[in-house]
Amino acid sequence: MTAKFRFAPSPTGYLHVGNARLALINWLCAKKIGGEFVLRLDDTDAERSTEAYALGIQEDMNWLGLKWDELKKQSDRTADYDAAFVKLKEAGRLYPCFETGEELDYKRKRQLARKLPPVYDRTALKLTDKEKAAFEAEGRKPHWRFRLDQEVVQWNDNVRGNVEVDCGSMSDPVLIRSDGRPLYHLPSVVDDVDFGITHVIRGEDHVSNTALHIQIFKALGAAVPEFAHLPLLMGPDGGPLSKREGSQSLREMREGGLDPMSINCMLARLGTSDNVEIHGDLSGVLEGFDIGRFSRAAAKFDPTELKNLNAKILHEMSWDTAKEKLDLEGTSEEFWLAIRGNIQTIDDAAAWWTVVTGSISPIVEDAEFLKNAAKLLPEGDLDDGSWKIWTTAVKEELGVKGKALFMPLRQALTAQGHGPEMNKMLPLIGREKILARLSGETA
Repeated sequence: MTAKFRFAPSPTGYLHVGNARLALINWLCAKKIGGEFVLRLDDTDAERSTEAYALGIQEDMNWLGLKWDELKKQSDRTADYDAAFVKLKEAGRLYPCFETGEELDYKRKRQLARKLPPVYDRTALKLTDKEKAAFEAEGRKPHWRFRLDQEVVQWNDNVRGNVEVDCGSMSDPVLIRSDGRPLYHLPSVVDDVDFGITHVIRGEDHVSNTALHIQIFKALGAAVPEFAHLPLLMGPDGGPLSKREGSQSLREMREGGLDPMSINCMLARLGTSDNVEIHGDLSGVLEGFDIGRFSRAAAKFDPTELKNLNAKILHEMSWDTAKEKLDLEGTSEEFWLAIRGNIQTIDDAAAWWTVVTGSISPIVEDAEFLKNAAKLLPEGDLDDGSWKIWTTAVKEELGVKGKALFMPLRQALTAQGHGPEMNKMLPLIGREKILARLSGETA
């Protein structure tokens, strides 16, 4: 039987870093054992789900390089959920409830006041046919609850180890709303059954849901998949992720110039004791991946570390890879190799492209020095050796050295006090712009 994993986002917004981590780990686990990866769009929430978000999720997945073997949409499967509803109802596992939201809220408050857990009291199981008919005559439409077996559900979790959840302390979950629409639990289990999902990897906030789902799997007469629950990501201070720290969308990260491999490399190791390594593609990430290395402790996501990792990836990125990412017309391998060590995001390359091909206002503090230095610029074509020849001549002729020699030239030619090696920049800027900038002209 082919191993199958799935990532199941709701298209009610764009993916953020927590979503990306689950998508990546499911994808890596599938590819590690030669399995398949299913992208399932949980779009049953018609009010909040949009096609724009659904397409955005697919764009983000493609950007990360996480190709799926199958794409499924819950909105296409209403008939399958209806069939499961009938099956569970006939098996006596679903029962109708007529309480309003206000009545349920009142019950919960009374239980809390009596220091009792706010668990549904199963009053609806005692309703007679006459009482049900009376509620329906009032215009009430029932919601349907799944009758849990009052037992301890146990499974061997691939991250948490042995897990036990006492369903006797839980409310019977609502599977069908009063308007007939299924809630999360039923479609999720039915999809996993119908799609042949063998492994479910999700956040630790789903642990109690998994106990419910295992009972639904069994009630439907289906095989129960393997489960793994990952700790949720926290901010660098151990608190919840803020907007600045990672709840921003992948779309914002992409627009901010981050490379997808920086995200992949970090998230594949975050929560393990392994060092984050730089890889140019997913095959390198996959090679050392093992879900068994994830800890049960909360993983801290630091956006500063992500930016630093992104910079390291760019510093080692080949021209063949970079040229597909640069949105600059006319760039060359010489330009990329010259500037890659001085950028943090791919978008930073644009500023250095302006230095090389555009117009800048030079920083001039000693015009006489620059005028005399211009006279010593080597004749002929400029190359990697021209900078040393030029600065040596300026040093010997004008009697300056060190920072007093190099900084005025750099500031005049690039309008920056730091940056790429000038022996690489000189031939890229070219003689005409060099002489104009040395004379103080905007060029």
